[in-house]
Amino acid sequence: MSWSNLQNKPKGAQLSIDGFYRSVNNEHQLNQEVAKLFSSDLGNKVLDYMKSITVDAVAGRDISNDQLRHLEGMRYLYFIIKKRIEASKEA
Repeated sequence: MSWSNLQNKPKGAQLSIDGFYRSVNNEHQLNQEVAKLFSSDLGNKVLDYMKSITVDAVAGRDISNDQLRHLEGMRYLYFIIKKRIEASKEA
């Protein structure tokens, strides 16, 4: 599957959920694959675990800038996965 960053937009590509450019077909295929991967009971348990350590995690007032950035990065990845699952249902 071909992809590239924002500075190297391939011809005919569109901006993806994750901020990279992909063809419409590659984007659709990726959404379907992610949805299939997480559609089982085991996949749902993994998503629940990921949510518990990201979205549900509460950062205390003493969290460092680096720790907060790390947590936000993990949350971002969790929501990319969730968005791809939702996008697979729309297609």
